[in-house]
Amino acid sequence: MKSIAVALMCMLFLSEQLFAQKVMKPSFPDGSPISSWFTTTLKMSLAQLGKTYVITDFGAKSDSTLVQTDAIQKVIDLAARKGGGVIVIPKGTFMSGALFFKNKTHLHLAEKAVLKGSDNIADYPKLPSRMEGQSLDYFAALVNAYQVNGFSISGKGTIDGNGLRFWEAFWARRKQDPNCTNLEVSRPRLVFIWKCNNVQVQDVNLHNSGFWTSHYYQCQNVKILDAHIYSPYQPVKAPSTDAIDIDACTNVLIKGCYMSVNDDAIALKGGKGPWADRVPSNGANTNIIIEDCEFGFCHSALTCGSEAIHNRNIVMRNCFVKEASRVLWLKMRPDTPQLYEYILVENIKGQAHSLLYVKPWTQFFDLQGRPDVPLSYCDHVSLKNIELRCDTFFDVAISEYDKLSNFTFENFEVESKNAAINKKVVNGFTLKNVNVNHRIMD
Repeated sequence: MKSIAVALMCMLFLSEQLFAQKVMKPSFPDGSPISSWFTTTLKMSLAQLGKTYVITDFGAKSDSTLVQTDAIQKVIDLAARKGGGVIVIPKGTFMSGALFFKNKTHLHLAEKAVLKGSDNIADYPKLPSRMEGQSLDYFAALVNAYQVNGFSISGKGTIDGNGLRFWEAFWARRKQDPNCTNLEVSRPRLVFIWKCNNVQVQDVNLHNSGFWTSHYYQCQNVKILDAHIYSPYQPVKAPSTDAIDIDACTNVLIKGCYMSVNDDAIALKGGKGPWADRVPSNGANTNIIIEDCEFGFCHSALTCGSEAIHNRNIVMRNCFVKEASRVLWLKMRPDTPQLYEYILVENIKGQAHSLLYVKPWTQFFDLQGRPDVPLSYCDHVSLKNIELRCDTFFDVAISEYDKLSNFTFENFEVESKNAAINKKVVNGFTLKNVNVNHRIMD
């Protein structure tokens, strides 16, 4: 009897150890492990970034009306020549056009510091770039980093795009031609980071961008921590001011951020067009975690598309949503082959117009001579632990070219003006404890 008791105790101990191991090793939706990189959220101190180069020590003046691009760029270039360091914007307002950070240089904005963008497009040179899922020549951003591994933006100051003139120009053009594209009006982004690994953006305010607010393209290991990202939707709407555009990136953590913009808050991009999956400059977004964030006004908190070919292992969790048009938007572009898979949205509270929105995105549709329409797929999409007030909780109307499979809704407490759900549009739809308007859906 004693030996049996000992054996049972050993079995219990082993099972507890196995359970503990499972708890301590969280995984992405496809079952692959989430590395400890995602749980390490230490902020970088100014002292860690190397020698400081305060721009006023090198001739820059606090003047909100004087464009000082050359003076600030000279400080960046000097720091790069001397082995690197951190360019500090001190308290005050400093106007600039496009700035280009070099190897081993960083940007730090002191509290009450403002790096203000010029509203003259001539201060942003046209260069090889990336916009709307295409590799093309386009205007540089206010802050640019290309192949600067370890690049960081820190501090509690503000990068202000001063975008009003660009917004007004866009709406004037749209009034002339309702079908004009985003690229027909020349506007700069606020931040563009390209082919940079081990990037960290922390604490900074990113406001009033002329176009997309922050764009990360072909990067690995990007952390965006406690940023405040804002562009207005009234009285003048700031068009296409996406808060964060992730474009063909791997390993991205967005944590503790506030986002309120007149477009999508977080958009996952990667290419568009009928043969986009064959273009080397396009690519997938993989291993993206968004957590502990708050969303104000936006077209969607999280969007796949409209220029995306493959998004895999996407997690949004522990977030509060207010004034969002949609929580999760899967844009099904009928001229582009798309695969959105292993997406998890969980522990979401708040209010939105739609919880899940899946419909064809036909703006500027162009098959470019391709005789067939490429198919698009959404597979293994899960929404769990949702407490939401909305107008429509299941806003899904797909075409014959869109294939939805393996969706799971679990633990919903939802109030919705439209409680209808069409399970037939999904091949394999699981509902567990989905309470809509005080009625369990099945």
